[in-house]
Amino acid sequence: MLFDNRIAELRAELNRHNQLYYQDAQPEVSDAEYDRLFRELEDLEKANPELHDPNSPTHRVGGAPLDSFEQRTHLLPMLSIDDLFSEEEVAEFFKRLQKGLNLKEIALSVEPKIDGVACSLVYRDGSLDYALTRGDGNRGDDISQNVRTIRNIPLNLKNAPPLLEVRGEIFMPSEGFAKLNTQRDEAGLDTFANPRNATAGTLKSLDPKVVASRPLAFLAHGLGANEGSDMANEDDFRKLLDKFQIPRNSPIWYVRTLEETLTAIRELDDKRHNLGHG
Repeated sequence: MLFDNRIAELRAELNRHNQLYYQDAQPEVSDAEYDRLFRELEDLEKANPELHDPNSPTHRVGGAPLDSFEQRTHLLPMLSIDDLFSEEEVAEFFKRLQKGLNLKEIALSVEPKIDGVACSLVYRDGSLDYALTRGDGNRGDDISQNVRTIRNIPLNLKNAPPLLEVRGEIFMPSEGFAKLNTQRDEAGLDTFANPRNATAGTLKSLDPKVVASRPLAFLAHGLGANEGSDMANEDDFRKLLDKFQIPRNSPIWYVRTLEETLTAIRELDDKRHNLGHG
């Protein structure tokens, strides 16, 4: 019982410090103090393997290499998105919605497209159960061990519903990508062509320690399966993400007409170069 309590205390404390450092940018302890707490937890977990928890902060640095990725079936189909390349195509799309729904105004949201790898995070009773790539839309690779190393993804949610599936994009921020390529160039290694290739290549690694060493991040943009959360609209979903401190895509424009939609797209085009990612 003594070890149970101390391990629980250390996990909670390290999770809190991870949140303060990686998401809030307001660290409270020095790196040396964090490392001391981390090593204490690591030693206790090694001495008490029966208290293993896949979502422990010690797994943020990666575990043993995998032999291969297992595949799982998505709880709900994970579909891809269609591309539109001009305002004329956007107008045609909007008119199809008007015709299909028999409405003049259509409630839509406009947000940046993240150039990364689509991922589904499945939480059960507040704990990250597993994470999948999109795959063919019906089945995806289980990349849970790799995802657990991504620092801005919370592994545990307080007062969470029985089931919550959050869908979004894993990507490499522009600054981290530039630094990674500089390091690889100085080491005589091939550099990555772009952040998306770097992200995809990293997530395909069977060694979570390699993934932990790369500057990956996650932004949520969609809801999958859900049990126990009443959400009337998309704004309710975003409030839920904020409540659980799950990072989400932004900025967002809410529009109802074609004119508002096109205006939002133009404003986004002006802002996208300062988002910090592709």
